[in-house]
Parts: sequence; C-alpha cells; structure tokens
Amino acid sequence: MSSGDSKVLFKMKFDNVLSEINGFGKFQVMIVLIQSLSRITLPCHFLLNNFIAAVPSHRCDLSALDDEGVFGNLTQEQRLTVSIPVQEDGTPSSCKMFPEPQFHLLSNSNDSDLATVPCQNGWVYDNSTFKSTLATEWDLVCDRKGMNKVTATIFFIGVMCGAPLFGFLSDRFGRRAMLMVAYLSTMLFAFTSAFSTSYVMFCIMRFFTGVTLSGISIISIVLSVEWFDIQYRTFAGVIVSLDWTGGNMLLASIAYFVNDWRWLTIAVTSPLVLAVITWWWLPESARWLLANGEKEKAHFYLEKCAKMNNRSKCMAEITPQTLTNAVRVKDEDRKYGFVDLVRTPNIRKLAICTGILWYGVAFTYYGISLNITGFGMNVYFTQFIYAAIELPGKIMVYYFLNKFGRKPGQVGTLLLTGACVFINIFVPQGLWVFRTIVGLFGKGLSEASFTIMFLYTTELYPTVVRQNGVGYTSFVGRLGVSIAPLIALLDNVWELLPAVIYALVAVGTGLVALLLPETLNVRLPEFIEDIDRPRAELDGESGNPLKQADENRNGNGTVEVT
Repeated sequence: MSSGDSKVLFKMKFDNVLSEINGFGKFQVMIVLIQSLSRITLPCHFLLNNFIAAVPSHRCDLSALDDEGVFGNLTQEQRLTVSIPVQEDGTPSSCKMFPEPQFHLLSNSNDSDLATVPCQNGWVYDNSTFKSTLATEWDLVCDRKGMNKVTATIFFIGVMCGAPLFGFLSDRFGRRAMLMVAYLSTMLFAFTSAFSTSYVMFCIMRFFTGVTLSGISIISIVLSVEWFDIQYRTFAGVIVSLDWTGGNMLLASIAYFVNDWRWLTIAVTSPLVLAVITWWWLPESARWLLANGEKEKAHFYLEKCAKMNNRSKCMAEITPQTLTNAVRVKDEDRKYGFVDLVRTPNIRKLAICTGILWYGVAFTYYGISLNITGFGMNVYFTQFIYAAIELPGKIMVYYFLNKFGRKPGQVGTLLLTGACVFINIFVPQGLWVFRTIVGLFGKGLSEASFTIMFLYTTELYPTVVRQNGVGYTSFVGRLGVSIAPLIALLDNVWELLPAVIYALVAVGTGLVALLLPETLNVRLPEFIEDIDRPRAELDGESGNPLKQADENRNGNGTVEVT
C-alpha cells in the first residue's frame, strides 16, 4: 500500500474503529461481567448503615435496681411501670427514667408531672431483629444518636475525598492499574473496620473504606463506557448500573441472614477477593492508551477485542502507527489536571452545571435510600423492594435515553422525584400502603436520575480529563451524600423539614440540567478543544456518526480511519 493510499485509508474516528471490531461483543460483555464482581459491593457499603447503624427498640437498664432488691416481687411489667415513663404511643420511654421507683403508679397511671432523668446504667436492647449494631455496641442512642448518624457522613466524606484522588491518578497512570489499587485497599480497610475495637477506630477505617470504594465506582464506569462504541454507549451505561441494583438486593438478602454488624461488613466485602483474581483478564482502556501515546499497547488490546469478537480481519489494515490518527495524541509535556476543568468558558460552564447536578442527584437519592423506615414494613423487605423497583426503572430509562436523549431524561426524573417526595409530605402515616407506593416511585426515579447522570457525565467530559471530571463531580456529589443523613436530624425542628428540603433540591437540580448539551449519538470528545467546536464538526460532516463507518468503507471493504 502506498503512502498516498495510507493517507486516504485512515479517515475514521476511534469510535468507528470500535464499531468495525464490534463495539458490543463478547469482549465488552467480559469487561462488564468482570467488573460486576466489584461493583456489587458498592451499594452494599454505600447503604450498609441501614443495617449496621440500625437502632433497635431500647429502654433504660434496670438491672442495678434489681440487684439492690428494690423491686421485690414485682413482675417485669410492674417494674417498668414504676421506673420508666410512658411515651405518647404507650411504650416505655427509650431515654428517660424516674430518679427513683414511683410505686404509686401501680394504682395511678398518670406520670405526666413526675421528674425524669436520663438513663443511669445504660440500655437494654431488643435483639429480635439485629443481634448487634453500632448503636448496641457503643450505646449510640438518645443524646448520642448523632454519633450513630455521623458514621454514614464520615464514610461519604471518605468517598468524597477519594473521587478526585482516584480521578487524577487514573487519568495519569491508567484505569486498569488504579482499579487494582482500589480493590486491594478497599479490602484492607473494610476488613479492618469489621474488627474495630473502638468507635474512633471504626470511623477512621470507614473513612478510608469510602476513599478506596470511590476509586472502584468512578474508574469502572469510565473503563466500561470507553470500550463501547456510540451505538451501544447507552446500553453500556444502563447495564453497568444494574450491578448497583443487584448489589442492593444482595445487601438486603445477606443482612437478613447475617444480623451481626461485624460479620455483615465482612460478608459484603468478600466479592472483592474474586474481583482481584479476575482483574488479570481486564483490559486497559485503548482510548486512554492512544490519548497518552501508548499506541503499541492500544493496538494489542484492540487486537484482543477483534479476536474475541470474531472481527480479526478488520485489524489487517490497522497498525500501531496508523492508530495514532484515530485519536489525537496529547503533548507529552502537557499534564492535565483539575485546573483544566475551568480553563475555557465552555468547560467551566460544564463543570459548574455537572457539579450542581451531581450534588442534587446524590443528595436526593441517599436522602430517600437512607430512610427506609416509616412505611410499616420489615426493614429487610423494604430494602429489597427499594432495590427491586430500580430494575424496571432502568429498563425504561434505556429505551427513553435511546429515543429522547440524556437531557430530557435527567430533567424529567429529577422533577418527578421531587414531586413524589412532596406528595408524601401530605399523606398521613396511617396510609402506609399509599405512602409506600409513592415512596417506591420516588426511589425508582431517583435511581434512574443517578443512572443517567453517570452516563451523561462520562459522555460530556473529554478523554484527557474525563476521569478528572468524573472525579470532581463525584466529589461534589459525595458532599451532598455526606450531608443527606444529617438533614434527617432536622425533624427535631419540624418533622416535615427533611422531606421539604429533599423535594426542593431535586426540583432545583432538574432545572439546572436544562443548561447542559445533549450527547445522544455524539462522539466522545478527546480534548478540551473538542467541546468548544461545533457539534457537527465533532461528529463529521454527515452529522450521523453511527453511519459514518459504513460510508467510509472503500470499494475493497477496507476501513478508513482518522
């Protein structure tokens, strides 16, 4: 082939190269399946506080008075009557007791005018549902209940810090290598947290577990999407998100049988052992390798992809040298970082809008997900139903995104989520069936908005800063997550205030999403300059990148690549 022929031959973008070797074949399925082993642990840890930080029914411990023989021959019910005031619902108070037994209450049940004091000798817990939780381990109840809630906040602060860290490292050193680092470090910190000997030690270990889990979260989605071509990118984003749904359902199932918080933590972390083993079959992102000048390695992985997808013939005319034309190589002296996310007006606008979007979506989703009480059902069943409702929601999301696009999907799911939360504000607690139905719709819609957001963000940012962009937005999103559990404490100010805040944030974020561009059937940008170019110029003169591979075939059936 002459040099002139070579110049004509290679006039196709990298997405078209993927299309020729099958952008959705056995190779891509392998990538998704391998990463599912690690991704199912994400919801297990992110929603773990629903179980390990659960607060079972409790009352003041009266054993010290028993030992002193104060009660004599009184029955257990009588001992509670004379020692602990009654709440409005008729049950013994969880946090108060009388300074001394009030025996006259055996004949007169009116205790409204009697003085009370906080529990003097600890608490007695109902172990019928949970054998052991953080609350029972370190008495994180009553005036210490904030310490129980803050464990979730500490974990999500770790996730927040890990997002930009792993975003930067994976853009610098590659997706595959940093994924292994995330696997190993997550196992180390998670298993150590299960053997914590103090509350402080547990909080420190949970913080670092959050840091490393964030790496798994953001790297795995980017690595998957970068191996799918344009036509199947929507499918990639949705199918990868199903790992979250499966892990969510798995958490409810495991927690039902493992009701000790230490063993539950170990159980939900154990799939990472298999993830480490299967990591050896996981490829590096060829798109990232090309953008960083690693053309030989990129060609190696593309050949593996073509061979597994039965498209080896398509690689006959594609060499490491000509592959460099498929993706412009960045200047070796040019190091991209977070500062580049505000370098030009367009990417600055993108960073601001996606940051707000991530904050609002994450804040609303976890505000709903970490509050699975109040629906009149078993906590395990509620968690399972909350997870199961995500499955049909994601199927509908897939068809909606393919037909109408990312922007209307993101806006619509957020506005409807806010509407569901707002409706439940006015539904009485007694109508728990209706409340549950509306709550499930809200949960499904909030998960749908999360699914769209991950795919949408990955498509919006250029390859050279894609992981930095996802890391930054994930950082802002986890800031919202870390605040979401604390908002629940505002029910002491006004019972409905948390729900009002969740609803307003969802609606406001949905309106901000209107400012973002559409990415349906648009090539992934490679450099920051690409998002400043007209969309038609980025896609090619035909305006339809899905057909361009066919249009670029010459009479001999060879592939033209640019």
